[in-house]
Amino acid sequence: MSDLFNSDWMTKFKTEWNNEPELTEPLEKIGFSSMIGYGYQDDDKPVGYIKVENGQVTEAGPYNDEQLNWDLRASNDQWNTFFKKELGMTGLGIAFTTGKLKFKTGDYSAMIKDPRMATPFVKSFSVMGRIQ
Repeated sequence: MSDLFNSDWMTKFKTEWNNEPELTEPLEKIGFSSMIGYGYQDDDKPVGYIKVENGQVTEAGPYNDEQLNWDLRASNDQWNTFFKKELGMTGLGIAFTTGKLKFKTGDYSAMIKDPRMATPFVKSFSVMGRIQ
């Protein structure tokens, strides 16, 4: 398994997220606050999580049984594919419908129908791709 979503990776993700106005500003406008977990499809629990408050990530680290609003899962290879190639709305839809991206918690359908949330969600994948 890779270092995706470990403590160091999640800290870098927090920094990258908070430095991306295309992510933070639209989420701040709608007062978006959530606990989001990230991990692998076959694991019982996510590996890492972030706490978003009004669009800004205020906590990030290893998942430790926090109550999540969103729990996103994919295979290690699929996560890396998402990070290497700009995902876009079409790619996101295909990943979801083919089961390459799973939402263990959270309502994908409601989120994707709301461009105020969907656009920043897609942007979060490109932000993840910046992490070395």
